[in-house]
Amino acid sequence: MNKTRLSRVGEEIKKELSVLLQREMKDPRIGFVTVTGVEVTSDLQLAKVYVSIFGSAEQREASLAGLQKAKGFLRSEIGKRVKVRHVPDLVFKLDESIDYGNRIDSILREISAEGDAKHE
Repeated sequence: MNKTRLSRVGEEIKKELSVLLQREMKDPRIGFVTVTGVEVTSDLQLAKVYVSIFGSAEQREASLAGLQKAKGFLRSEIGKRVKVRHVPDLVFKLDESIDYGNRIDSILREISAEGDAKHE
């Protein structure tokens, strides 16, 4: 399938999921969740939804469990809002790139502080 169409469908799903998670979800397990990306397979059967969850490891696991439970509701709402013949099945994955970036940033700050201390 055309890559531009796949990316447009992925971006539309990402936009609608973000709105649904902010306004429609009432599950207390789902905390501060941000949809960072959506990858749709070429046959539009599966959509990997990458989410960033703010909080501790327990809160992240609880939020992922809440998202898995709400998968049917989210998929039906996406079907109403996005005009595609077949709504892909949603698979939620934890996006750890933000944590990874923060860890690299803190390491670089430590190295910079050590270098400044040596020059003084």
